[in-house]
Amino acid sequence: MITREDCAARDLRDPLARFRAAFSLPEGVVYLDGNSLGPLPRGVGERLSTVVADEWGKSLIRSWNHHGWMDLPLRVGDKIAPLIGAQPGEVAVTDSTSVDLFKLLAAALELRPGRRLIVSEAENFPTDLYMAQGLARLLSGPGGAGAGSGIDSGAGPELRMVPRAELAKNPAGALARFGDDVAVVMLTQVDYRSGHLFDLAEVTRAAHGTGALMLWDLSHSTGAVEVDLGGAGADLAVGCGYKYLNGGPGAPAFLYVPRHHQETMRSPLQGWLGHAAPFEFSADYRPAPGIARFLCGTPPILALSALDTALDLFAEVDMAVVRAKSVGLGELFLELVEQERDGLEGIEIACPRESAHRGSQVSLRHPEGYAVIQALIARGVIGDFRAPDILRFGLAPLYLRAVDVWDAIAHLREVLTTGAWDRPEFKARSQVT
Repeated sequence: MITREDCAARDLRDPLARFRAAFSLPEGVVYLDGNSLGPLPRGVGERLSTVVADEWGKSLIRSWNHHGWMDLPLRVGDKIAPLIGAQPGEVAVTDSTSVDLFKLLAAALELRPGRRLIVSEAENFPTDLYMAQGLARLLSGPGGAGAGSGIDSGAGPELRMVPRAELAKNPAGALARFGDDVAVVMLTQVDYRSGHLFDLAEVTRAAHGTGALMLWDLSHSTGAVEVDLGGAGADLAVGCGYKYLNGGPGAPAFLYVPRHHQETMRSPLQGWLGHAAPFEFSADYRPAPGIARFLCGTPPILALSALDTALDLFAEVDMAVVRAKSVGLGELFLELVEQERDGLEGIEIACPRESAHRGSQVSLRHPEGYAVIQALIARGVIGDFRAPDILRFGLAPLYLRAVDVWDAIAHLREVLTTGAWDRPEFKARSQVT
């Protein structure tokens, strides 16, 4: 039987234990929602105060030169690069995940003329599907795909979907059905509901086997799961700055384009900052060399500064150690669910049981999942809910402890055994779930 004392002893052996003090975590809160919004790193407030009071307040517009504001999207990108198996100069931090996805999908379609299919999974995060649907509709509108898009197919692009389970079991077979008509395969490495983790290298090989490009969404993996885009030969990727990277609400996203693709790909959003010489103010667009061509508008300096400081923590950690702790916390969580099964009526495990197939979250299922989560939040155990019945618990290794997992399960057991969730205020849906 696992006790809280066992968990406390495990925490004493934790090689990442010192990083907890680097976060401003409220007293008495067990924070299990870092897969939606990471907590505040302590250094971020001081950095923002300096940027606001000194760089903006005193240096004013001179800070674009004197404090390196103009280069910040690429400098911050270089900090993310080692976390995803990329090289310096292959990552830029810019725009939102949705906008970056749109840019890379369009660039991928142009790089595969004559192919018209975008293949994804039916369970993918909705915004990814919406971006693909919107792009397909745009390129299939008046004038069709040939209206200056660089796409040769007589018909416009089309989004096709395959069940995630089928892609996970036999990616080559799942993609082979489309023949040689696939331009790009777009998948999220860690499923936002179940936490299922794709084998990035295996799926990338399968996509390449059809002649397609492989585009990964790393929003639920970067900063908690080992990622090796370069080793897998992945073509493109996007990811989020405000989840496990702790960059703050609405932190800018990142995109990855390896060097061998950079000069042959172009962004459909030809913003002035992606120009080879922005301050020439030429009427004709010339893409900047390298990854900078995927920049668009003026960078959000305050948000970039917060993310820049948050990423400093990752310079001190080995992602293999981070992943090992993530796996250990997940195993502990699920073992405690099994141990307390008699007190967790209605709970089902909704995430993969094998750690090799699970990201850094645990998902449970309950018919009253929303109310149960709200009752937990009222007790200071913060997870979140995803329709129709999923309770999600993010396991962020830099600050989460084994005793936090034990306490979370103890509260979950009490909420269920006492029926504490069965109150009107816990059933009334909020705007954000």
